[in-house]
Amino acid sequence: MMLWASEIKSSSWWTYDVNLVRICVQLLHTLAHWLIYVHCPHYFINCSNLIDSSFSLTNIRDQLILVDETWLSEWFVRNYIHKCLQVNDCPQNISRLFDDVTTRSKLQNGVSALVAWRQNISLMDFLEECVYAELAISSCVYNIPLTARSCICWMTQLTAIDSCFSVYFRAVAFLHVAAKSVKQGLKHKLMDILATVCGLQFADIRRNSYHSNSVLSLNIAAKLMKVVANKSLSTMSLIKIELCKAYLYRALRCKDSDSNSIYCLANIYLAVLYYTSEQYQKASDHCTLAARSQDHSQCSSHVVQCEILPKIDDDLDSVIGLAELYQSIRTAVLKQQRQPQRVSVLTTELFAQCLRIKCQSATECRRFVQMPSETGEFKRYRVCISDTPQLFIGDVLLFLSVSRLLKRWHKSFWLNSERSVINKNKCHPSDLVELLQKSAVEHLTAYRQLVAQDFSYLATIVTTDFEALHAYKHGDYQQCLQNVHTLLYARFPTDVKTFPEFIQLMDDDIVSLTALTLIVDCKCRDNLSDTCISQLTLSLYLMTQCQLKLHHSVTSLAQTLDYIKVAQRKHTSDRTLDLLTLKLTERKLEVYMNALL
Repeated sequence: MMLWASEIKSSSWWTYDVNLVRICVQLLHTLAHWLIYVHCPHYFINCSNLIDSSFSLTNIRDQLILVDETWLSEWFVRNYIHKCLQVNDCPQNISRLFDDVTTRSKLQNGVSALVAWRQNISLMDFLEECVYAELAISSCVYNIPLTARSCICWMTQLTAIDSCFSVYFRAVAFLHVAAKSVKQGLKHKLMDILATVCGLQFADIRRNSYHSNSVLSLNIAAKLMKVVANKSLSTMSLIKIELCKAYLYRALRCKDSDSNSIYCLANIYLAVLYYTSEQYQKASDHCTLAARSQDHSQCSSHVVQCEILPKIDDDLDSVIGLAELYQSIRTAVLKQQRQPQRVSVLTTELFAQCLRIKCQSATECRRFVQMPSETGEFKRYRVCISDTPQLFIGDVLLFLSVSRLLKRWHKSFWLNSERSVINKNKCHPSDLVELLQKSAVEHLTAYRQLVAQDFSYLATIVTTDFEALHAYKHGDYQQCLQNVHTLLYARFPTDVKTFPEFIQLMDDDIVSLTALTLIVDCKCRDNLSDTCISQLTLSLYLMTQCQLKLHHSVTSLAQTLDYIKVAQRKHTSDRTLDLLTLKLTERKLEVYMNALL
């Protein structure tokens, strides 16, 4: 009957004034007519009747004819909705609505209330699953060592579940790399993990994990540079730049880095990165190393690709633009088919000479020292231009640009040992750690915002907890206070984990309290309630610290003390870290207020 109805009935019959009871009553009446006429056509076999006249069908068809919407509605309520209310522990105010469903409006009101309640319950269940997912991701990253390959798997699978979880994982991975870097430096494995999390999911990273050499490291660095070229300097871009430096130093430290092509290009790229961050002395040192190479005959195969360089200055942009314009005009005038010309490349040695002069000029401009332009360095640059057998268009234009615009510069201080520069300028993890922590906070905040969007009408989810921690750690107490006030009114406060990945965001007092809990019971980290700190507790602690540092009035401090006493009553005895933190916060306030009074 359903197969025939799906074919015979129009789509409007199913969709207009959608009413399950009405549709079922009409279909049951259709079945009754089939029984009256003893004719039920087979859907798949032509001329085949499923009902034999010998069947006794009178009682069945009479019952079907008597079915109306009122009777069927009551039957649905009795056999389905009442059981649904019993199974799901429905609130009494909703279940009482079904005591009287004699009219359509009463039934509709009851069903609407039941559906809304079930939707809220389902969303609350999903919200609790999000909290569990946060714990599972943090715990796995802490207990199971990350690799570049596992990061790809993590991000792929979590994105398939929900994109917000991949955002959360990226934040935890950044904190993981930062924590490990502080203890052991930015080792090769951590570099590969970071490159993968930053989105560079190419085969070189995985091969590089097993067969590290200068060519692979240089290729990864070049791809990182290309990603951030001409992009705004966001936190992620700065991380990629620092990671790019690390790969370049890694290329220089490889055993096979003696080839001049790798050696020169790695130093050139490092010089460019330091120049863009206004670290002119380091940039000049690496230019010196590139220019002092004994043999540049192999460098032609590894020219400087201008399209992957970050923005250096307007001069270089103008040079590349003029080179492209020259090639276009030349092709149009000669009416030739445009051949692929290398107009966006520079010779490594010549570019090193030019960039070194720019570094010296920038340094002297800062000191407001006027120097003659015809000095030893520029003369060497000019000789190098003259002696180069094959110049690119960019080389010529860049030389002309420097010769006309260079007005201030000073003699560079040359280091005696080339390799000492490489060892001296090893990638320091401190700047990178700070960037990773900042980016992690941005990702965690973005994750909180995504969750808040999905559950905004169900619960007030605070998104500023990690921003408050970051602001406090960097001494921005006023900003921290603004973020903290929103935490006090959360209808669904969540926990902040104290795994090593997250503990680096806390201050010394929280770190000490966490350490105390681990000293007393080293296995307590396995129990979530023992080593997590709630948003409420964290907000009260940060609020107290900021108020003390900003010297708030006794009245303001007394109000915060009342908040703490209320929070202490809310927490159960198994919330060890919460209770310890609140006790410490209460003690800090009492000591300070007694001193004032």
